[in-house]
Amino acid sequence: MGRWRPPVTPSSPYITAAGAKRLKNELEKLWRRVRPEVTAALSAAAAEGDRSENAEYIYRKKQLREIDRRIRYLQKRLDTIKVVDRAPADPERVFFGARVSLEEADGSTHVYRIVGADETDAAQGWISIDSPVARALLGKRLDDMVQVNTPAGSRELSIVEIDYSN
Repeated sequence: MGRWRPPVTPSSPYITAAGAKRLKNELEKLWRRVRPEVTAALSAAAAEGDRSENAEYIYRKKQLREIDRRIRYLQKRLDTIKVVDRAPADPERVFFGARVSLEEADGSTHVYRIVGADETDAAQGWISIDSPVARALLGKRLDDMVQVNTPAGSRELSIVEIDYSN
């Protein structure tokens, strides 16, 4: 059995201004503070001698690889993102950045904010623009019924409120 996997579909490049700032701050922190600390600890562990059985050295090498991987990802991602920092021309329709209140057939309500793939947070109700729910909502208006196919099954949702204030 091989290791081949189909290529991953790239996520949408859109991000809020606050999300872009968070990514830039994370990159700055990793590059200026975290990586030098780990590099110094790695040098100290390497000076202890036999590296093949030095758990601290092995751990620090792994940690440095993970940091470098994240730095590469953030640098590439920051080059490709498109910051969306204003409401759309038609605030009566659902677009990126909208906070949407939805009502299910059973009367339960959910509030989602459509954000970029790097900003998703289930606890806050922030969903990726690439998610099935967000894709189904894009372009819809207030009181529209939306049929959403999710991994848990098909859901029918009604748009109760659309808000673009942060």
